[in-house]
Amino acid sequence: MFNNRTNSKKTTSIMIVEIAKWVVILFGIFIIFIGFVMLINPIKARNTLRKAGSTNFINYAEITLRLIPAIALILCSEFSKFPIAFKVFGWIMLITSLILYIVPRKIHHKFSMKSADILKPIYFQFISPFAFLFGGLLIYNVT
Repeated sequence: MFNNRTNSKKTTSIMIVEIAKWVVILFGIFIIFIGFVMLINPIKARNTLRKAGSTNFINYAEITLRLIPAIALILCSEFSKFPIAFKVFGWIMLITSLILYIVPRKIHHKFSMKSADILKPIYFQFISPFAFLFGGLLIYNVT
């Protein structure tokens, strides 16, 4: 009986790590997709940045959605090619997301508007290769 519980816990742990890996892979694909948006339609990328924190729904949905890959990075870090980097990045994403929950939405939106003013469309095109690289690294590290 004890042995069945141990096997069940191991199976559950393996499933959680496997789900976390797939979340990281999907996150990597998403980052690559965003890189294409920044390259092909930098004005759309800039306008999307301007919307961050603009409404309660957008603000809290954005923050909550950031938590999912952050937790996945932490959960599968030990099984990645660079466990320390994955764990540190996951914790940074998690902590900054939790901090954003307590930062007033208007301050978050003001920051995104100011960032969008600084980042001209051509800058989005210049940094888009970093999104391709980062998304690819995420996928590579869990496969």
